[in-house]
Amino acid sequence: MKIKVATLFPEMFDCMHVGIIGKAIEKGLLELECVNIRDYSKDRHSKTDDYPFGGGAGMVMTVQPLHDCVNAMDPSREYKRIYMSPRGATLSQSKVVELSKCDKLLFICGSYEGVDERFITLDVDEELSIGDYVLTGGELPCMVTVNALARYVDGVLGSEQSVEEESFSNGLLEYPQYTRPAVFEGLCVPDVLLSGNHQKVDEWRKQRQIEITRQRRPDLYELVRPQIEAEEQRKIRKKTRKRGKTDEQTVD
Repeated sequence: MKIKVATLFPEMFDCMHVGIIGKAIEKGLLELECVNIRDYSKDRHSKTDDYPFGGGAGMVMTVQPLHDCVNAMDPSREYKRIYMSPRGATLSQSKVVELSKCDKLLFICGSYEGVDERFITLDVDEELSIGDYVLTGGELPCMVTVNALARYVDGVLGSEQSVEEESFSNGLLEYPQYTRPAVFEGLCVPDVLLSGNHQKVDEWRKQRQIEITRQRRPDLYELVRPQIEAEEQRKIRKKTRKRGKTDEQTVD
């Protein structure tokens, strides 16, 4: 996956070169290029902002440096261009999966009170937000998005199962995790996890996912409740059929 970022603060992305994402970059699994928008300003002081027409608080990023920067980075329009914006659609796991299928992504990080609307009209394919709050710039939202996307790049994580079992991957929050020791400060690991019965472990984990999601995120639970109830009905019908066959054998 190739990712380009247009920003006024490329040095902020140095932190992306550590940990799992850093290793992915070192291995060539992920390419990350950050370009300073200010380098494309035609102002003699390299300004990239000005007062908004119509008045109002703060400054607005001017269209020329943004337009020239993005089109220098992507002259053939091969990249999906995403502007990190509070008014964009909210990032979700399903959105992460959708974007992870793109080989080339170009993120634009705004600052101040936003960017000239003409830049969005001319050069942006999609606006994206990471939540209903406002930050000083788009750099942190961009890093969050890149981090989430990188997990879906082949070879970045040690196990594909990690992606499948994380929170939100199946619409539910993640089940509780435990490791050694089996007892700590009087708190014990649930017996089922020590049983070696993989079917029972899977059933316990799924049930805990359902319970935790229902308690902590009822909004998410309501979205998946029809599937959960349908699955429970299938289990009941399966048990009923199995019991019926057993009764027939007994009569014979």
